[in-house]
Amino acid sequence: MGTPGAAEAVEGAPVWIALPPGLLKMRRLLLVVWLGLISLAAGLVPGLLAGPAWAAFALPPLALMVWGWVMTGRNWRSWRYAERADDLLISRGVLWREETVVPYGRMQLVEVTSGPVERHFGLASVQLHTAAAATDATIPGLDPAEAERLRDRLTELGEARSAGL
Repeated sequence: MGTPGAAEAVEGAPVWIALPPGLLKMRRLLLVVWLGLISLAAGLVPGLLAGPAWAAFALPPLALMVWGWVMTGRNWRSWRYAERADDLLISRGVLWREETVVPYGRMQLVEVTSGPVERHFGLASVQLHTAAAATDATIPGLDPAEAERLRDRLTELGEARSAGL
């Protein structure tokens, strides 16, 4: 029995898979930590040195944090991918939608990466490399088991499709 991606290709409409919520949690935590520190420094230092009215310099970073919180959620919801019979679809973008189609037979390298922050949150990214640099694609924030499954499946399908070239 195949994966849901291979089965849906017969019917036509792709079955989209959303990114796990761990990526959103990680990005929002980084946003709060960095902008929180900037806000604290921008408000505390001038407030102590020049007077309490100067503590208002903390407001722009706080407003940026609220805006970033909302935009991070919108961006996270825009990411999705679908496995089809002959290619992988990756869709992303809020204002400018971008959909990348990577044919299995054109994949040269599929790698799983996970930096220290991603590892702390139990996340990994899958990066696809093709001969054309414009079609290189990344799927961020996957569970490591899903990232490895996807890497193995894409590698297997890529080898099978490229054998006929």
